[in-house]
This record gives sequence, structure tokens and C-alpha cells, in this order.
Amino acid sequence: MTGRHVLVLQGPNLDLLGTREPEIYGSLTLGEIGARMDREAEAVGVTLRHVQSNHEGVLVEAIHEAGRDGTLGAVVNAAAYTHTSVALRDALVAVDLPFVEVHLSNVFARESFRHSSMLADRAIGVVSGFGADSYILGLRGLLARLAG
Repeated sequence: MTGRHVLVLQGPNLDLLGTREPEIYGSLTLGEIGARMDREAEAVGVTLRHVQSNHEGVLVEAIHEAGRDGTLGAVVNAAAYTHTSVALRDALVAVDLPFVEVHLSNVFARESFRHSSMLADRAIGVVSGFGADSYILGLRGLLARLAG
């Protein structure tokens, strides 16, 4: 990948957006959210690389690749892995990839196990609870911070 690009990393079950608990996660599909993000990024001359997987190792490999190919940073919704994955945390730290953690729902208004994040203390910031707009807000925040 060449040029200015950002990784959008999506964890398990996010491929079910649009039908999975729409009262919590909204009715937009992952593809629709991605298209919104692409338009936002294109407006500022950035391209996005979207990776979604239900498999932790695939996500780790995507982070490693981002560390090698000049990726500017990442917008990360690790989904359930947010609360459990030392592997994702270690990968992000190892390649020194600036990232913003995002969540569709307000994780702090949900079950107590969702209140902790393995990633948040290493993130530039965390955006939670704004539905699909969390991704746009996270992308804007990441790009603003990278711009200095």
C-alpha cells in the first residue's frame, strides 16, 4: 500500500452488524459504516484499509503489516477482544502504531466486564456510544492528532 493510509481494524461479530442486536449496535452494516468512513477519509486525501476478522491471529497479522507498510495509524474496534486480548495490545505496541479505540455502544452503560479495555491506556483516545458516528469521530481525532 502506498500513500497516506489508515487501518480500520474490526474484531469478532462485527460482520453481523445490521442484524445483530440493532437496539444496541444500530441498523447499519459494516459495509455501510466503512463506506461512510471512506468518504470522510477521501475528503482529506487518506485511504482506508478495512480488516474484519473473527480470528485474533488475522487481526494481529494486519497490525504487523501496518507496522511494515507505512500505515499512519488505526481506528480499532476490537469488539470482544477489547476486554481480553493481550495479543492485540502487544501487536499495537510492538509496531508503535498510533490508534483510536472505538465502540458503537457506550460500553460503560453495559455489563461490567465491558468496562475494562486491554487497549485504552495505549490509545490516543477512545470514542464510545455514538453508534456509527463513533468511527467518524475516531477517524477525525486520529487524523487531527497525526497532523500535530
